[in-house]
Amino acid sequence: MKKKYLIIISLLLLFVLVTTLVLTNNINGFDDAIYNTIISIRNNFWDMFFKSITKCGNTITIIVLVVILFFFIKDKYRLMLVSIPIITVLSNQVLKHIFMRPRPDHLRLIKQGGYSYPSGHAMISVAIYGFLIYYIYHKVNNRYLKVFLISLLSILIILIGISRIYVGVHYPSDILGGYILSLLILILVILGVDKYDKNGSKWFL
Repeated sequence: MKKKYLIIISLLLLFVLVTTLVLTNNINGFDDAIYNTIISIRNNFWDMFFKSITKCGNTITIIVLVVILFFFIKDKYRLMLVSIPIITVLSNQVLKHIFMRPRPDHLRLIKQGGYSYPSGHAMISVAIYGFLIYYIYHKVNNRYLKVFLISLLSILIILIGISRIYVGVHYPSDILGGYILSLLILILVILGVDKYDKNGSKWFL
């Protein structure tokens, strides 16, 4: 079996496992331990820091970023840029309304409606910033700049996930499930577009 298919199957099984644990309430101990630990470090500095970080995954931020990148990214990468967030957001909304997991109902620092699992911010951060990591890996030639940018984006993805727990609107398992599912979608779209490109299809974006 090719490595890419093994990765896809592993991610799918891992998401099914996390989802099963969430729906059967068998992940509550994991959630409580991490949630309480992160909440315990709250102070004015971290409040300001994580409130700012969480905005990097807000809808308006992502829309503005995609629109800007649309004018600089060409060919198959432009198709990825457009399709990845659309598929990610649609998948997130469908699954949230299927699972209907309530958000944490105490210690919130911001207002947030809707359901909790999987985390939309976690999913869109992997979708957009993960795509940028893929793009930078293939397009940036300077090794040191490449490592710096990829490291910076990777840290941002992680911090956005932590920020959602810190501000009190998600459980850790929401973030974990969102990361796994979005990474799966990211890989599938990249593989699909690459195959589309190799077949010599004409670009419409």
